[in-house]
Amino acid sequence: MLDIAGLNAQFEQEAPQDILAWAAETLADRFALVTSFQPSGLVLTHMLGQIAPHAPIITLDTGLLFPETYALMAQYEREYGITIQRVSPAQTVAEQAGTHGDALWARDPDACCGLRKVAPLRQALTGYEAWITGVRRDQSASRRNTPILAWDTRHNNLKLAPLAAWTEDMVWTYIHAYALPYNLLHDQGYASIGCQPCTRAVAPGEDKRAGRWSGQNKVECGIHLPEVTTPSDARTV
Repeated sequence: MLDIAGLNAQFEQEAPQDILAWAAETLADRFALVTSFQPSGLVLTHMLGQIAPHAPIITLDTGLLFPETYALMAQYEREYGITIQRVSPAQTVAEQAGTHGDALWARDPDACCGLRKVAPLRQALTGYEAWITGVRRDQSASRRNTPILAWDTRHNNLKLAPLAAWTEDMVWTYIHAYALPYNLLHDQGYASIGCQPCTRAVAPGEDKRAGRWSGQNKVECGIHLPEVTTPSDARTV
């Protein structure tokens, strides 16, 4: 039985490595890291490689990622000896266009993200008792209250955000300290990198997530929207 509220209080005082070590000891092979290879995900990939090197690493390959993102994933597999589980949507981009019309992301980005991210992740996490994410509280207003540990009602498992209390500066300090490869688009003004049609560089002074779904009333792809609770009751894991 897990006391989520008690563990959250404990984890607030612990380093991310300690939280990952707890996950590896408690959950064994029943958890996975989900990352889009943004800075926080790179940090967690590196940390997990030292703590639980055989833990599954899942990424959502929407078929619309930047070439630089695909190159970065290949580099991590090559240099760090990891195997990335690339999860694809049920339809290719061309098949989706045939069913829903061309450029669905421009007309209905929520529907596009639902098809190419939310639904594939739901399927990929079937059978896992927990998933780890790089979400941080400083990333946006919608993430400001992110708990380190929560019960995810969408996937019926635990959601663990070991870097929830970290800042952008802390993440980049870690990346530079360990000379981790990162997406070269960050050096071109891209603060947050998602699918190519829905991502742009941000201007100085803009919010770091202003480059995602620019011009749309949308700030999240959907996989981190709050179908998540932090109940006081214990959960069996």
